[in-house]
Amino acid sequence: MLADSRLDAFANVRYLLNSAIAPLQYAANLPRDLLDGVSGQVSSHQRLLAENKALKRELLVKQSDVLLLDQLKQENQRLRELLGSPFVRDEKKLIAEVMAVDSDPYSHQVMIDKGRTDGVYEGQPVINEKGIVGQVSYVGAHNSRVLLLIDPTHAIPVQVVRNDIRVIASGSGQIDQIQLEHVPSSTDIQVGDLLVTSGLGGRFPEGYPVGHVTEFSFDNKRPFAQIKARPTVQFDRLRYLLLVWPTPRETLIAGEINSGE
Repeated sequence: MLADSRLDAFANVRYLLNSAIAPLQYAANLPRDLLDGVSGQVSSHQRLLAENKALKRELLVKQSDVLLLDQLKQENQRLRELLGSPFVRDEKKLIAEVMAVDSDPYSHQVMIDKGRTDGVYEGQPVINEKGIVGQVSYVGAHNSRVLLLIDPTHAIPVQVVRNDIRVIASGSGQIDQIQLEHVPSSTDIQVGDLLVTSGLGGRFPEGYPVGHVTEFSFDNKRPFAQIKARPTVQFDRLRYLLLVWPTPRETLIAGEINSGE
């Protein structure tokens, strides 16, 4: 019985000691527990940030893929329009892509990705699905330069569809305007008339659209009328072009006309 009473006494003492020490242990462990909790929250926050960044990158890639897909769809549509144009006739043609646009405001030319190795030659007609773009002015091995219809140094024989009157159209230096040269004021040309290539000179095949007459005015003090036209081609939107090889028949007819003159 004496032993039991001693054991009970020790148990009570141990209980009292544990009760006294427990708050101290809790207080001692509290910073560590707090640090563990904060560390866990920081780690979780970092994981969320990393996941957020990864999702943003993935979203950016997906958006860029969608943009590229839309761009490819638009390019395919332009190519279909080019190949399906009613102006695509029996002449040999080759699609070319615009690589660069001349930055000189007084010169209207573009660089294309076809050259001598593709059979391109100087003076070659260039069109798109809307009509005449211009002609090749320089040929390199793998690229060429195209002088545009609107360049002040460019001239092309045209005719009025309504009555077959033939005149010369030249570039004005403006992106949306060409002009008819040396036309008497009595000539039957009206606003709205469609101008197409006449085929004279042998360079441009006959019948390709060039522009619509937008202005006809004259001054009694001047021998010629002032006639302006808007090109059928939108020169600020050139992307894909067609290089044209006139048929032998067209070249032969043009040569006969020139020799007759």
